[in-house]
Amino acid sequence: MANRRTLALDAMGGDFGPDVIVAGAALSLERHPELEFLLFGDEARITAALTDHQALAARAKIVHTDTIVEMTAKPSQALRRGKGTSMWMALDAVKQGQAGAAISAGNTGALMAMAKFIFRPMAGVERPAIAALWPTINAECIVLDVGANIGANARQLADFALLGAAMGRALFHIEKPTVGLLNVGVEEIKGDGVVKEAHALLKGSDLPLTYNGFVEGHQIGQGVVDVVVVEGFAGNIALKTAEGTARQIGKYLKDAMRRSLASKIGAFLAQGGFKVLKAKMDPRRVNGGTFLGLNGIAVKSHGGSDALGFASAVDLGYEMSQSGLLKRLAHDLDEFHQNLTDTGARTSG
Repeated sequence: MANRRTLALDAMGGDFGPDVIVAGAALSLERHPELEFLLFGDEARITAALTDHQALAARAKIVHTDTIVEMTAKPSQALRRGKGTSMWMALDAVKQGQAGAAISAGNTGALMAMAKFIFRPMAGVERPAIAALWPTINAECIVLDVGANIGANARQLADFALLGAAMGRALFHIEKPTVGLLNVGVEEIKGDGVVKEAHALLKGSDLPLTYNGFVEGHQIGQGVVDVVVVEGFAGNIALKTAEGTARQIGKYLKDAMRRSLASKIGAFLAQGGFKVLKAKMDPRRVNGGTFLGLNGIAVKSHGGSDALGFASAVDLGYEMSQSGLLKRLAHDLDEFHQNLTDTGARTSG
């Protein structure tokens, strides 16, 4: 059984390596004092980074390797040459039961390829997905897939709904999270054949979730559902568009507040409100994409994230590892796939 208090970190992943990884882990340790860490990477560099974080140094074990996965490596190349890298070793620690989750800011494609090879997909799952937390007016929602797959069939979209609902139970502590299928309109006549077929599957099945039907893009941020399901191409575009829009609005506000003396005075008087807005829109607060549908938990942090952002990814890995998600999800998937098989047999008979 995995040690759920221990997290395995790819200390060499991302744009900044151990400096950010160690600082982020230290922040997460402050929030979760029970945590312990396995840090995989260059021992000399990790030790140097730990100098300013003695509390973390006392709760961390360094496992040395001088081999890393380059950010430019193709997934197939990384998989062939990956054994012994800091990324591979972090994932393998979860596989061997030494840690509850692996967190990396490294090459996304390589991480997915290695995680699929080491953990293996859960029974019946054709395509694992990447799920991201998305800020909403109310709190957060979960959106998947945001880039693991290009395209998906109806059954895969239905699987994504189960995966997202399981994550929703783990993070939001809701027994039956609400789920919506992203579409070009909320009317049942809209959408292509795959989306309509997935809608029929979700609408007609007894699933451990509350299916709310179609949702449109502008409703994601409104928080109308806990989980939004979409195939990976559109999901990745939506995610990056939202991130870019948040930065654009921030730039507009900053420029507007500097335009005149009156606006500068107004900005000074409203600085408390602006701080709240900045914190709400800060993408670092919801940093971390979770790979769902595998027999192990892996979290991908943005490669360019700072310590605060990486700490959010560590927090996410910890919460997921504590939730008992995998066991419950395996049961839900098995039951759903069995019902599909039984329904198909009755229809063909």
